[in-house]
Amino acid sequence: MDRTDKLLEKRHLMEKMLRELEDISNSQTSLLKKVAKLEADNINLGNTILEKRLPDIHEKIDSSVTEANKLQEEFNVALDKFIADNKLNDLPPVT
Repeated sequence: MDRTDKLLEKRHLMEKMLRELEDISNSQTSLLKKVAKLEADNINLGNTILEKRLPDIHEKIDSSVTEANKLQEEFNVALDKFIADNKLNDLPPVT
């Protein structure tokens, strides 16, 4: 396997990891929406247990979404730099 093949494999792996980071972010966003729905539903129910605990969960998931999005953006920049530094824009992707 030559250097170009190794670089293309690394690019492919990085692209896969970026897709996984996006999936994590999307999953956490979905969880955040579910917690917000529970909070809204609890307005009518008025359960004190949910009232006390759901905001903490909401805050933690929101923070996690923010961090996942930031990581995704930073890794995307790293991928773009890797592609540019190694002149991989014109090469076909690994199949």
